[in-house]
Amino acid sequence: MTHEEIIAQRTGLKIVYVQNTIALLLEGATIPFISRYRKEATGGMTDVEVAEVSRQLEQLQEMDKRRSYILQTIEGQGKLTDELRQRIEGCTDPITLEDIYLPFKQKRRTRAQVAREAGLEPLANILQAQKTANVTQTAGRYINKEKGIDNVQKALQGAQDIIAERVSESERARQSLRTTFARHAVIYSRLVKGKDIEGQNYRDYFEWSEPLARCSSHRMLAMRRGEAEGILRISIGVDDEAALERISRFFVHGNGEASQLVKAAVEDGYRRLLEPSISNEAGSLAREKADEEAISIFVRNLEQLLMASPLGQKRVMAIDPGFRTGCKVVCLDAEGSLLHHDVIFPHPPKAERVRAMMTMQQLVEKYGIEAISIGNGTAGRETEDFVRHLALPDGVEIYMVSEDGASIYSASETAREEFPNEDVTVRSAVSIGRRLMDPLAELVKIDPSSIGVGQYQKDVNQSALRKSLDQTVINCVNRVGVNVNTASRHLLTYISGLGPALAQNIVKYRSQNGPFRTRRELMKVPRMGEKAFEQSAGFLRIQDSPQPLDNSAVHPERYPLVEQMAADQGCSVKQLMENKDIRQKIDISKYVSSQVGLPTLQDIMAELDKPGRDPREPLKQFAFDPTVHDITDLHAGQVLPGIITNITNFGAFVDIGVHTKGLVHVSQLADRYVKDPTTVVSLHQQVMVRVVEVDLQRKRISLSMRTN
Repeated sequence: MTHEEIIAQRTGLKIVYVQNTIALLLEGATIPFISRYRKEATGGMTDVEVAEVSRQLEQLQEMDKRRSYILQTIEGQGKLTDELRQRIEGCTDPITLEDIYLPFKQKRRTRAQVAREAGLEPLANILQAQKTANVTQTAGRYINKEKGIDNVQKALQGAQDIIAERVSESERARQSLRTTFARHAVIYSRLVKGKDIEGQNYRDYFEWSEPLARCSSHRMLAMRRGEAEGILRISIGVDDEAALERISRFFVHGNGEASQLVKAAVEDGYRRLLEPSISNEAGSLAREKADEEAISIFVRNLEQLLMASPLGQKRVMAIDPGFRTGCKVVCLDAEGSLLHHDVIFPHPPKAERVRAMMTMQQLVEKYGIEAISIGNGTAGRETEDFVRHLALPDGVEIYMVSEDGASIYSASETAREEFPNEDVTVRSAVSIGRRLMDPLAELVKIDPSSIGVGQYQKDVNQSALRKSLDQTVINCVNRVGVNVNTASRHLLTYISGLGPALAQNIVKYRSQNGPFRTRRELMKVPRMGEKAFEQSAGFLRIQDSPQPLDNSAVHPERYPLVEQMAADQGCSVKQLMENKDIRQKIDISKYVSSQVGLPTLQDIMAELDKPGRDPREPLKQFAFDPTVHDITDLHAGQVLPGIITNITNFGAFVDIGVHTKGLVHVSQLADRYVKDPTTVVSLHQQVMVRVVEVDLQRKRISLSMRTN
């Protein structure tokens, strides 16, 4: 099968669209560009589907490299038959490919290898045939004192070692045991002796077992973390006697002396080599599955976080709350530039409340503040209460903003570049303010794994996590698009076709020559070639350009088409964009051609309706229950407003304003059965929850969204 056929089979996508997508990828087209501007070629694939085709293609290409290496290795050993070559070349499953290669794989000096060097392989063949009548007499012919085989017993033991290794390398035996593990394996978790006190966080797993196939991602990751910390000991196993009996049937034929020796060799091969190998493999597959689920959840959460509602360009006061060190206050203009910073102490121990009130009111008036952004960390609720009691001008809105990762940003090289003369507290407060104005533009500056969404992100495969998160950031940035004249270097880096070098060149050109007036002017940027321009131009917006389409998602390659539409209606492009009545007269089917189909034409018309429209939802205000500030204020039965801050496969975490997030278990998300929490809730969603239980000792809050 070709790569295209395999990917189409695995994904359920039509092969013609898979072929077209692969061709575009190999030409250097990016995932956002393909999904947005090549819909006819892909059949309207989403960026997620295009990314999956790309991922599958990379896996198959890696398997091609592995297959080539295996063929060269076996051929170098002089053992590559035509039949074996055909099997290897036709294999599409990486596990099966490794099974085929296993007998030829270079190994450390095993017991079987020592026996072969002693000339015992012919004896192993005789025993395995189980036709010899006199085993002792046969084995006696293979005594070789120079090789350390000075008696019959050593000869037989060496032959059994060879048979045991053959059992462990047998494709049939491995597949049989692999099937047994897939159906019947059990994962066991036990407490390491003497670790009961320091391992209290893992007490649910001190004596735990369950079928491996039913072990959820979060339980697998929790046990793995406990094992990594030396608290738990994890093992995976099956009913050895039943598994051994099934495998013995492949090798043992009869009850004679030779058969008994083979049976003993099979058991040795199973317990010493085969079972540990397949157990490790089953554990690795289970970990990979858990990683994939956790990464998938992280990706969905990150996408929702990045696509969170922006306040937009307003003058913002941001507060990084604190008790002992005070609250750092910054004032930002509508572009997010720092105008002023100060420190107030409205809370104990200093409790300079009146002075803090006067400072706040003066700053709000002086800088024309339109909104106040308050970090939701330590002293966040107390600071919110303080601000809400101020005599603020009408229209000043107050928001609580997640500050996860703000401290990491404030100490980063990026923050030092932006604010070389300010300390980390000022940088952190600025980040809190900018997150309110445009979450996407600010969060791209932070390592996604530090943002605080998902589950066990530090425990999963970091390479796979990084790749998935980076692609998610790229998809979100390009879905929204950026103003090329105001976007930071970090934001531009994620634009299709750019990358760090071109992003830096754009910023440098902008600073030296002033704002870009048209998209075509981007071609003057050093290293901006036609391909990079093609891939990036549609995602870069230019306001006040003489070409009105430059501030839209219409790609420059389609400008002539829109100009033709306008000419056919006897108007300018600007008039076409501004006048809905004119647009409604257009029959887009007249503009279908071999290069442009209905999907692209429909996208163009949608963009003309709302050019440059931000796909993110408008921001909504929210307020916690003013009577609740601490976990001790909670009791069962209370109904409170909250905000979804994190989603896992076992439920959703909700901020109800008490510094400790409450958990709505998946069974409590709705009055119906919920398999996937993301079908019921989304990040930053405002919800009403009922307190079910409060565990003060473990600082855990159980919540419910059920109505009955």
